Amino acid sequence: MGLVESLIVFVVSFLIGALGIYVGARIITDRDDYSYAFVTGLIGAIIWSIVAFFFGWIPLLGPLLALIAYVGVINWRYPGGWANAAAISIVAWIAALVVLYALAAVGLTTFEAAGVPGT
Repeated sequence: MGLVESLIVFVVSFLIGALGIYVGARIITDRDDYSYAFVTGLIGAIIWSIVAFFFGWIPLLGPLLALIAYVGVINWRYPGGWANAAAISIVAWIAALVVLYALAAVGLTTFEAAGVPGT
């Protein structure tokens, strides 16, 4: 895949991830601000990537540290503590999975999202 195609996939996947965070935050914290979710998704994706780069090679621990860092970003950006941050992350992952499944079903994308880890 070329640079342009990679950038398009990243942008589309990131927007889907931000949508997932928006849905999760709206359900869990009643916060209705897509731009805030967008920034949260961007920060989360960057932090996830940095932690995964440095620790991702460690079996089990590396991905776990990246996930904790991602949930930590959501905890930092949204009220309610770690439990709410984890709940937002789970709802975000499910929402992104639903959108990606629908897009994959019509042949527009695959099951990957840069804004939400693990999808």
